[in-house]
Amino acid sequence: MEIRPILSALLRNKTGPILVALQVALSLAILSNAAHIVNERRAVAARPSGLVDEHSTFYITVRTLSNDTPEQQLAAIKRQTALLRAVPGVASAAHTTQMPMGRSGSNTSVAVDRRQTHASAIASTYFSGDSLVKTYGLKLVEGRDFLPAELVDVNQDTSTQAPPQVIVTRALAEKMWPGQSAVGKTMFFGTGTDAQPAQVVGVVETLMSTQAEVGESGMYSVISPARLYGGGPVELFAIRTEPGQRDRVMKEVDDALRKSSATPMITRMKTSDEDRKDRYRADVALQWMLITVGVLLLLITASGIVGMASLWVTQRRKQIGVRRALGAKKTDILRYFIMENFMITSAGVFGGVALGLALNQLLVSKLEMARLPAGYLVSGALGFWLLGVLAAYGPAWRAAGISPATATRSV
Repeated sequence: MEIRPILSALLRNKTGPILVALQVALSLAILSNAAHIVNERRAVAARPSGLVDEHSTFYITVRTLSNDTPEQQLAAIKRQTALLRAVPGVASAAHTTQMPMGRSGSNTSVAVDRRQTHASAIASTYFSGDSLVKTYGLKLVEGRDFLPAELVDVNQDTSTQAPPQVIVTRALAEKMWPGQSAVGKTMFFGTGTDAQPAQVVGVVETLMSTQAEVGESGMYSVISPARLYGGGPVELFAIRTEPGQRDRVMKEVDDALRKSSATPMITRMKTSDEDRKDRYRADVALQWMLITVGVLLLLITASGIVGMASLWVTQRRKQIGVRRALGAKKTDILRYFIMENFMITSAGVFGGVALGLALNQLLVSKLEMARLPAGYLVSGALGFWLLGVLAAYGPAWRAAGISPATATRSV
């Protein structure tokens, strides 16, 4: 089939084809970038937190309604930790200051040299006088866990000195010492003469920050072997249960803590599953919104192609009849209309690729998003070519079924 007659016919009636091509171009540009964003958000929401089993992990916040001295608070923390570990079904429990994805906690600037004018990174800092490696189920990739003698008790009211050992995440180690082993290296909390040094004794594969920021910064975490007390009446305990025991253990833990205390207390429990759901609620909502927009765009584009093809069949009934009378077969008519729509769709696809790249460049420059991989544009182009053929097939088949007598009859 020659392309020139089809192109000549399209140029004589440009408005419809141009509108459909623009619709395809806009849809391809938006959908390719939307699919990229959806996959990025999905990957971010599925990132491992570092917890060996999120479904079996929860934490409880305890507020005691009493005016205990710092020493009494420390004794209560140790007593409550031992009580939690004694509950049947508890695999491990630890007193800590924050939880991954908990949205609340402390961040500290860290550096490789106190003479730096700017910090190397901002890290989420976990303080615990117990083994978070054991309780969280963290995977050590270098070095070791803290030794019992390195776990210290620190009164926040009287001391600001951090323990001289730390464990860092692999992402933070790579940020501070690219291509080197971090074990044995000295890092500093803060910069300047007041910066406190600490030696890295271990590196864990992953421990998400409390805010779970997008990108590598969401994995910059430090564990310090300090049991903090004296800062207030609120304490946080992380608990990992045996598989399938979490819900039962949560009820028993609350009852055990309340019965063990001579003074009233306020407790609040939350699971790591709930933290993940809360943290990524907006990301999931964005995914569904973009998927909905994408489906609507596909339906609108397909409807536009079908509508234009149907209109042309109606307008060209005489032409179709004449061609059939001159010996054109049904397959010739069918092929003509499909090729015509394929050419229009192709114009839209090429325009959509250029527009998609321009839109992605805008997103990269304004929102610091990742560049659009070529695969999304290639897949989108193939999809719209297929959509164009399928959408035009119905009207083209009806056109091919018109008899010469019916088509050439005067109206």
